[in-house]
Amino acid sequence: MSNDAGRIAEFMADDWVLVSDSGVTSAERFLAVIRSGELTYSGIVSVGVSRVRVYGDTAVVTAPGDQHRLLPGPRFDADEWTADVFVRRDGRWLCTLTHIAAATPPRRPPGGKARASTRS
Repeated sequence: MSNDAGRIAEFMADDWVLVSDSGVTSAERFLAVIRSGELTYSGIVSVGVSRVRVYGDTAVVTAPGDQHRLLPGPRFDADEWTADVFVRRDGRWLCTLTHIAAATPPRRPPGGKARASTRS
């Protein structure tokens, strides 16, 4: 995982946004936080199978992963699902939207077995 804002920006469309539980973050704001060092990634580990669907010049990628971020303070580890929307522009695939959501552990119904994970 690179914390190089320039390299990250290469795969992002100018109108890219990140949608998370804290709201919508623009590409400009996200890259500024990376450049400042306020947010760094120490690793992203794939923990399941990615799902990729291509619809002409649009692609949707969903994947589970463990993200390890460093914010001011202690390290922050998150088990998350990500969904990315890519569009093909001038022969290049660029990400226009990233949505992250916390993964929850399988729930155990009262008196029953844990439900199957949705990670496949």
